[in-house]
Amino acid sequence: MDRRSFLTKAAVGGVGAAALAAPAIAQTAPKVTWRLTSSFPKSLDTIYGGAEVLSRMVSEASEGNFQIQVFAAGELVPGLQAADEVTAGNIEACHTVGYYYWGKDPAWAVAAAVPFSLSARGINAWHYHGGGIDLYNEFLAQHNIVALPGGNTGVQMGGWFRKEINSVADLSGLKMRVGGFAGKVLEKLGVVPQQIAGGDIYPALEKGTIDAAEWVGPYDDEKLGFNKVAPYYYYPGWWEGGPTVHFMFNKAQYEALPPQYQSLLRTAAQAADANMLQMYDYKNPTAIKSLVAGGAQLRPFSPEILEACFNAANEVYAEMEATNPGFAKLWGSIKAFRKENYTWAQVAEYNYDTFMMLQQNAGKL
Repeated sequence: MDRRSFLTKAAVGGVGAAALAAPAIAQTAPKVTWRLTSSFPKSLDTIYGGAEVLSRMVSEASEGNFQIQVFAAGELVPGLQAADEVTAGNIEACHTVGYYYWGKDPAWAVAAAVPFSLSARGINAWHYHGGGIDLYNEFLAQHNIVALPGGNTGVQMGGWFRKEINSVADLSGLKMRVGGFAGKVLEKLGVVPQQIAGGDIYPALEKGTIDAAEWVGPYDDEKLGFNKVAPYYYYPGWWEGGPTVHFMFNKAQYEALPPQYQSLLRTAAQAADANMLQMYDYKNPTAIKSLVAGGAQLRPFSPEILEACFNAANEVYAEMEATNPGFAKLWGSIKAFRKENYTWAQVAEYNYDTFMMLQQNAGKL
């Protein structure tokens, strides 16, 4: 056979094969439209934006066949009811934080953030390689939910206070907006915790309905204007050393998707997860300088306060582990890894970062 004839026939054969395969591909990429309700306002391009990243990636990769419409907190349902609507099957997906629902069962909070847990890097290692995703989904199955990590802020700030907090005694009677069951720990030290959605914190702080509030960190806190109504900015947010925001999908709807759409959701969620932390790491340095220049007064929690909070947290954990098997299973897994993680973290990473911080403080960077 002549070479030109062979190439021509091969090319024709290739076109024919592609044409025959196209309908099969189309059949496995059906048109799907989902709604996703966020627990966050549109003004927070960092956290709210995580859902937009997922939506865009899924649409692009499926050539528009799989569409996820994103709605801000309050547009479909209040932000703190997002997971409830997914459980009920009224909405296919949400972007939220598990600790918002700790009142139903403390186990909801463990894979998101609990006091004195893991850093962002540590919790991601546990999620993706320590079985965390599977353990959380084993718990969430009873709520008709499948969840995937969908963002992390890194260690958060300790919040904005209308007065200085110099001792454990200063916490007594303090009305504080604090997410998750960190409030249960702080209750042991006299704090009166309040769970308030992000968009409602500013007016509560301004009116004096609350005395203090924590949200995330410099970039988001500056956007929400907390520095205008509370001057003292404390750190660190020991209750959220590496908080994970989750994409939560209605289990039946998720399992009804073709396998490639399920795979696409996992890939896009992990990309959104990484992107959020990168975004905060890039934006927070500028924001913290801006806040301080604008009058925010940075204050560290004293060692006395941190130690008291750590001990109170361990008391709460002991109580929950004794009465809640689901909580005990998740927290036991994290505790086992936490010890190993911090053994390693204090070797190379800690010493490198400490040296570079000393150079920064000496004006050498």
